[in-house]
Amino acid sequence: MPPDGNACYNAFVSPPPVHKSVTEWVDECARLTQPDRIHWCDGSDEEYRRLVDEMLRDGTLLELDPQKNPGSYLHRSHPSDVARSEQLTFICTDDKEDAGPTNNWMSPAQAIERLTPLFRGSMKGRTLYVVPYLMGPVGSAYSRMGIELTDSAYVAANLKIMTRMGTVALDHLGGSDHFVKGLHSLGDLSPDRRFVCHFPERRLIWSIGSGYGGNALLPKKCFALRIGSWLARQQGWLAEHMLILGLEDPEGQVTYMAAAFPSACGKTNLAMLVPPASQKGWKVWTVGDDIAWMHFGEDGKLYAVNPEAGFFAVAPGTSLRTNPNMMATIARNTIYTNVALRPDRTPWWEGMDGPVPAEAVDWQGKPWKPGAGTKAAHPNSRFTTPARQCPAISSRFDDPRGVPISAILFGGRRARVAPLVFEAFDWRHGVFLGATMASETTAASTGQVGVVRRDPMAMLPFCGYNMADYFGHWLRVGARSDEAPGIFHVNWFQTGPDGSFLWPGFGENLRVLRWILARVRGKAGAVRTPIGYLPTRESLDLSGLNLPESALQRLLSADREAWIQELADMKAFFEKFGRRLPEELWQEHDRLTHRLNLEAA
Repeated sequence: MPPDGNACYNAFVSPPPVHKSVTEWVDECARLTQPDRIHWCDGSDEEYRRLVDEMLRDGTLLELDPQKNPGSYLHRSHPSDVARSEQLTFICTDDKEDAGPTNNWMSPAQAIERLTPLFRGSMKGRTLYVVPYLMGPVGSAYSRMGIELTDSAYVAANLKIMTRMGTVALDHLGGSDHFVKGLHSLGDLSPDRRFVCHFPERRLIWSIGSGYGGNALLPKKCFALRIGSWLARQQGWLAEHMLILGLEDPEGQVTYMAAAFPSACGKTNLAMLVPPASQKGWKVWTVGDDIAWMHFGEDGKLYAVNPEAGFFAVAPGTSLRTNPNMMATIARNTIYTNVALRPDRTPWWEGMDGPVPAEAVDWQGKPWKPGAGTKAAHPNSRFTTPARQCPAISSRFDDPRGVPISAILFGGRRARVAPLVFEAFDWRHGVFLGATMASETTAASTGQVGVVRRDPMAMLPFCGYNMADYFGHWLRVGARSDEAPGIFHVNWFQTGPDGSFLWPGFGENLRVLRWILARVRGKAGAVRTPIGYLPTRESLDLSGLNLPESALQRLLSADREAWIQELADMKAFFEKFGRRLPEELWQEHDRLTHRLNLEAA
């Protein structure tokens, strides 16, 4: 309790009519954090404008040029608070084995003991924003509801863009008390007192000491993936780190695909792909760029919804060349975080179109010029923008039923091992491909080049429980239906002897999507190889690319020696999970070994 008993409640706003369990929890958190005021967010446009005005007054936001970037603002975070704090992110299950070897674990009792003193009085002098939000389309049986309590107006404003926020979420909750609870406080922003703790058995998230998106926007990775994956296993669906796109053929038929990629593999670019001039009549529609919640319907097909309402994406490298649809999306009504500011009060980052500015203000608010030896925009600078503004947004973006998924793609950044595209033999083999997917690091991300990092289904940082059990869940889900999607592996990043990419990528990746589409329709040829089905040259549209013969050979074949070396690394990764790893994955490893050895005989 506050030192003066209930005195702080004099400034509290009466809550809207909600379930008793909601108000009791809000009261409990208010007694702990001791805010001066409580504001229940209704999600209205008027409320958003008030939040923005408040942040403009206190310097949390800077307004960008209202003619060139209408309704857009710049936020600068603390220099120590610019990325997800994965080393300080914990899964707090009662049993340590339920968290598994790829997660940081802390017991719930220990987490509560460590974080409670940090939360005590952390909101003194501040407003506690009660932010109800809905993840998923309004009226969908697949949607889930959560509430974030935060002392950050920046977080509340971002959630207005990223989720269906406010009254619409409370309407979805109705009389139920099934919602995910999230308590967030900026605290003092000290990295020494920064924690992001997930209590999946309690449907609870505690985050303190950070205002950065991935740590503070709790509906995103924390709920949609870490808590979401736990709920999905309990309830028989899949919560995945996947884009969702619709590929429309020249006859107007749209086929939907989901795809998982680790960072730096072009995930958002693929979700918003613009077909090149050579691919006349083809279109790509964006359903989601980051997260997919997938359920099998009564017809046996796998359906996906995007639980988010906005995009929260990395700015550097985004340009008219790499992603023209995203550039059009962020031209207005966007919150930029840690980008540079040009003299005309427009945002700038490395990799953006046009000349490098002669001068700018960098992401820390300091004067910057080319050759300064520092980045103008932080490498992890971001923008938050409404998905509805995307020129390629799908007409089924808000469909409560979701969209039927015909193909699932896994991919990574591999210079040599993985060919351009290949198809799994069946669902179980596809789960093996997802469980063993990997990327090679780049100098830009780690300072080291070519280090192989396993990132199963691109979920390594986001799975809310033991990944061995997660693999088992995938195997069980796929076994339910004969209508399960085809599973494919793609790799846009094979390189030649000089280090240059063999495949042009970007819009030309549509040619690969077309082959995948033809395969799921039973209309494209393929060659059976030890690793899966690879395209024949005739079945993959290569017209006008003028690729050298040596490049084609590499792109459309599997390097046996490289795959034999891969087996050992896969084995070492699987061994981390001990007896908990499903036997089916060991069997797939053995079968791959046998096929590779048979090929050499």
